[in-house]
Amino acid sequence: MNQNQNLGYIMLLTLVATLGGLLFGYDTAVISGAEKSIQTFLIKGLNLNSFAHGATVSSALIGCIIGGAISGLLASQLGRKKSLIVAAILFFISALGSGKPETLFFESGKATMGLLYMFNFYRIIGGIGVGLASAISPMYISEIAPAHIRGRLISFNQFAIIFGMLVVYFVNWSIARGQTIEWINETGWRYMFLSEAIPAGLFGVLLLFVPETPRYLAMQGNNDKALSILERINGIDKAQSILNDIKETVAKTAASSSSIFAFGKKVIIIGILLSVFQQFVGINVALYYAPRIFESMGAAKDASMLQTIVMGLVNVIFTVVAILTVDKWGRKPLLITGSIGMAVGMIAIGTLSFFEVIGISTLIFIIVYTASFMMSWGPICWVLIGEIFPNKIRGKAIAIAVATQWAANYFISSTYPAMMEFSGGITYMFYGIMSILSAIFVWKMVPETKGKSLEEMENVIEKL
Repeated sequence: MNQNQNLGYIMLLTLVATLGGLLFGYDTAVISGAEKSIQTFLIKGLNLNSFAHGATVSSALIGCIIGGAISGLLASQLGRKKSLIVAAILFFISALGSGKPETLFFESGKATMGLLYMFNFYRIIGGIGVGLASAISPMYISEIAPAHIRGRLISFNQFAIIFGMLVVYFVNWSIARGQTIEWINETGWRYMFLSEAIPAGLFGVLLLFVPETPRYLAMQGNNDKALSILERINGIDKAQSILNDIKETVAKTAASSSSIFAFGKKVIIIGILLSVFQQFVGINVALYYAPRIFESMGAAKDASMLQTIVMGLVNVIFTVVAILTVDKWGRKPLLITGSIGMAVGMIAIGTLSFFEVIGISTLIFIIVYTASFMMSWGPICWVLIGEIFPNKIRGKAIAIAVATQWAANYFISSTYPAMMEFSGGITYMFYGIMSILSAIFVWKMVPETKGKSLEEMENVIEKL
């Protein structure tokens, strides 16, 4: 198999794995179009407060925490491929259940506490799928990708996340366009959730045709099959050498200790802080509540969803910038540059909020903020989480990092409505300060991983 055929095969495997990222984005952003309808139909209909509103909008994140926490166990016990199949099944169930939560027990079209509980239950089911995919899709890609293009290929997963968000922004907008507010609040939001069943089903089917990763197979002692896949990915001349490196690191880690802290606590702390900062800069507030933010700027319902699409396009463009530069410039320069851009955007938005200035300037700084995130912390955080942990403990360590990330996400997203009621200016300033701290953290603590194989990274880790 020649080099072009190798690359084509790698790209096919990557594209299938990134459907997990697309569903990650689709599932987390579908709520942006349905959020106000959920508030009207369920929260206000049951006379509940802003905390119940925030908890319902963010309920999928509880599942994300669970999915992230168990991802390491499933990836180690079932393998990377089968774990992604489980995620696809959960996405499918969640799509159907969230769109018709009353199907099993409750009267259709009537807001009840039981209906609210079932809606949250199905959103949590989908969240478990998101948590699994968010950890295992980049893990799968990192374990099949050659070192010189690994950063770019893992960044495709972030592109898929953002593309999934953009797709669902279009879907939500097309469902709501030309319809009455009453229809959207009673029926339209259901179609938004049901639409996810299509990509979820496609993901599950395509996964049946991809192989397990060679590194997982080697860890299971299935060296012949691992070698066969490595030959298709890296070529016959390189495959045996790579397999020998994998076997050496697996033997080394097994001989040392099974503890994830055997290689030093610092790398685990770095993974956790990467995850925390990615969320504490406030990106998911902008994504989940985007139409609401634009409505607060004076846009009508349709216009706010259209502006959300514009923001989604900006996100896609700047994620492409990250894909094109991550293996050239390195991880650290992109992260620090992005942190500075996010700080400028959020501090400016906070300042405008203090002076009650709402208009095109706010939209510009939201775009500055999101563009800065998408060219840096969006994809690069996932790249680093997929790279920095040793082979033997990668599943467990990624699970810790991802569960922490979703816990931080839940905290930030669920507290946003209450924080905004207190002070919009202080809320955005907080995210700006977190952006500054994230730059300092990267500068002081994060190792550069550009161009190193996963096995070479273990030598870097030992020096931390």
